[in-house]
Amino acid sequence: MKNAHWQQDLQQISRLRLFQNVAASSIDQLLREFRACELETGEVLLSPFNRNQYLYLLLDGELKVYLGSLENQPVSTLLSGECAGEISFIDNDHPSAYVVASQPSLVLRLHRESLVKLFNQSPQLMQNLLELLCDRVRQGNRIILDSEQNANVDTLTGCFNRRWLEHVFERESTRCAFNDQPLCMLMLDVDHFKPYNDQHGHLAGDYALCLVAHTLRNQLRPKDSMARYGGEEFVILLPEIDEVEGRSIGERLRQSLEQVSSFYSPVGVLPGVTVSIGLAQMQPKDSLEALIARADSALYSAKQQGRNRLVG
Repeated sequence: MKNAHWQQDLQQISRLRLFQNVAASSIDQLLREFRACELETGEVLLSPFNRNQYLYLLLDGELKVYLGSLENQPVSTLLSGECAGEISFIDNDHPSAYVVASQPSLVLRLHRESLVKLFNQSPQLMQNLLELLCDRVRQGNRIILDSEQNANVDTLTGCFNRRWLEHVFERESTRCAFNDQPLCMLMLDVDHFKPYNDQHGHLAGDYALCLVAHTLRNQLRPKDSMARYGGEEFVILLPEIDEVEGRSIGERLRQSLEQVSSFYSPVGVLPGVTVSIGLAQMQPKDSLEALIARADSALYSAKQQGRNRLVG
């Protein structure tokens, strides 16, 4: 980073969020504390390995924000008028992310020693900075939520995965037991999936799995949970449903797939698939493993009896 010459433009600066509603006379004074700096493309402005004592205001160019490693995809992009480093600027600690110039950029740099003096000169500046901090925290929370959701969702089918199944079973089994309500599990396996892949290709097999997920999920209640348990296996939790009603639901789901003789996909028209289903109702103090074992045993019986049927 090298010092740069910058011709002050009060009108341009006053439009930036950090200086909104700050008196022009105060802005003129505040700008004397800032120093203009130029960044080259690829230059690292902030790093978790280096303590930061500056607030950076981007006047021109573009900055990318990376979490964990520069090898990851950027989580956000900072454009002209936005700030960088405000959290570590205030707490005088290491930044939590990398900030890198993605093109030649011009920034204004403010040392933290000037912070108290600036706040005394302009309380509005302090309020604006606090609002920027709130935005950063909210953005971080969204990133965390997105990461958690992605960790719990199967990327191919959009169903929840086995990790989520463990979480939702603990919640629903506890709730159903407390309310003296039943809970059923359906374990489904796509019939003859390996021959289907061998004949039509693995990409066609992927689309068939998506068909299964889409067809079944659209018939479930919001409180039901469908998870992809393995390659071509799915598990559905049906809270507040007993064995009799669970059998009726399972049959309806099985028949809905049986009726899809073919479907359109990006690789052309493909034949539909059927599923075998095992049903089990939760017993008192059942663990997830115990319930899965009984549903899996029923599923095995369905396969042994000719597939495309429900047992349990």
